[in-house]
Amino acid sequence: MGEIINLRQARKSRERAAKAEEAAQNRIRFGRPKKARTLAEARKTLERDRHEGHRLGGDDPEA
Repeated sequence: MGEIINLRQARKSRERAAKAEEAAQNRIRFGRPKKARTLAEARKTLERDRHEGHRLGGDDPEA
């Protein structure tokens, strides 16, 4: 005689495994390591400061 299984539990475990696999693929596709995020943020800050440093007229926004 075969093993008795609960079909509801089997279905849910199969769906959980599929979601876990999709989540793993998304982490690879969309995730960035912390070092890359901090480096990008530092570069963005540096470029913004350089851009603002080339502004003519000092602190007057209308100049």
